[in-house]
Amino acid sequence: MKTTVPAPYGHVHVTLESADKLHVLHPKAIIAYQGLPHLREDRFMDLAGLYRKRKWIRSLLSGPSEFVLGLPPGCSLESVQIEKDSDLLFDLRHIIFFSDGMQLKPRIQKMKNAWITREFVRMRFTGPGTLGVITAGDVKAIQLQKDRPLYVEAGALIAYPEHASIKLSVYGNQLASQHMQVQWEIIGSGPVLIQTGSHDAELMQQLQSNGGIIKRVLRELLPFGGVYIK
Repeated sequence: MKTTVPAPYGHVHVTLESADKLHVLHPKAIIAYQGLPHLREDRFMDLAGLYRKRKWIRSLLSGPSEFVLGLPPGCSLESVQIEKDSDLLFDLRHIIFFSDGMQLKPRIQKMKNAWITREFVRMRFTGPGTLGVITAGDVKAIQLQKDRPLYVEAGALIAYPEHASIKLSVYGNQLASQHMQVQWEIIGSGPVLIQTGSHDAELMQQLQSNGGIIKRVLRELLPFGGVYIK
């Protein structure tokens, strides 16, 4: 199997050889297909009975064939190789395809974490195989350390080792902790995968406006600056 990564202009071209089979979890993202019609088979999917009555359509595509996946604006797709002994837990929302033969095992999250992050389930994929991971920005792998915690913004975390210690937290002094997004504090060994696209709307606003930084400094430093400087 071959994919074009990084994706040019918001799409990925996937080429399947004769022995390749790929499960696509978002069939509507397939905007072009070249191959024999019977090499695509759509079916209802129920991940190990996890969602009970909640089912959706997925596509099983076989080679030889080619197809194009359209991606949302600002997103990219990375092909991640999963080994047989991998214990990474993925947010299923980031998975757009996986190779045939991989095993999926749901892992229920702690209620406190699920309530805040709205992630009730993470999925463990057992390889060998390939995952198509869709992200805002690029994918970055960071190695965990047992004696130094890693803090990751909750919205940026894609995958972490199942046996790592993980909890919701903030860090820094009082001012820092009061003005940051919820963070995952992770300690252990193995890789953590994050998406690197910025979620800072204020930063984007500054980059798109003329004199944004100067105006912000003046508003904060001058008496009544917030009133007179717009």
